[in-house]
Amino acid sequence: MNADKSRIKGVTFDLWETLLLEKNGWNLQRGNARCQSLVRALRNIGVKISVEQIALAFEKMNSWLAHVWHTDNEVTHLDQIRFIINTASDGSIAVKEEWIEDLSSAYVSATFEVPPYLNPDAHIVLRWLKSRGKLIGLICNIGLTPGFGLRRFLTREGVAEYFDLMLFSDEIGIRKPHPEIFQMAAQKLQAKPYEIVHIGDNLKSDVWGAKRAGFKAIHLLTEVGRDRIAESDPKSLVSISRKLDSLRKEQTVPDKTVTSLAMTIGAIEELELS
Repeated sequence: MNADKSRIKGVTFDLWETLLLEKNGWNLQRGNARCQSLVRALRNIGVKISVEQIALAFEKMNSWLAHVWHTDNEVTHLDQIRFIINTASDGSIAVKEEWIEDLSSAYVSATFEVPPYLNPDAHIVLRWLKSRGKLIGLICNIGLTPGFGLRRFLTREGVAEYFDLMLFSDEIGIRKPHPEIFQMAAQKLQAKPYEIVHIGDNLKSDVWGAKRAGFKAIHLLTEVGRDRIAESDPKSLVSISRKLDSLRKEQTVPDKTVTSLAMTIGAIEELELS
């Protein structure tokens, strides 16, 4: 292979189940915390809606999100909030501008009350990439936590400083595997697509999507850090998104497959020598 083609200038990462991991049952606990926080925030502004009404609205929103996500498009954070309040109140309450800050804070707070945990290998890999002068990017499809909330969380975890770029689907309006989100990352990192390796756990969003955009791709194949309870619940957003992102192994071939994030160091070195 031509040396210029094998040189890796930058590495981009998926976030969920790659850099941030879950424990069984945490999605349900986080969902309950989000409902309760919204109810408290609404009561503080004089609006009475029950936890049960909010929870049912979230179930209904999952179907709407799945419909939008199927097209690789995205829903904004504020539109999620508007949908929840409008649905929970049977259309009788529209979100006022002066409510947004409090409702947004309540919506995001669940991520910090029931937090995911940082992949134990994250600091090692990110430090190694920085020591080799690699550009580092993040390409993340959000669920319910918006990009600004995830930035705050990554700052709290002490890893935000490693990144030269963070792209969140709610802020740009499109989701992986759409090639445009990868192309945008390459443009902002000022690198050619073939000079970038994308690392992620999902065959469709991370491997197929990255390779379709001209990136190299490393598939993180592991059972660690997945909420199996959420995945087994057909009504959960995790389960719904899994179905949207399903792809058979024979439909795409990663450049490398690893079973831990730490193994990506060796995989990247091998790709540069190939």
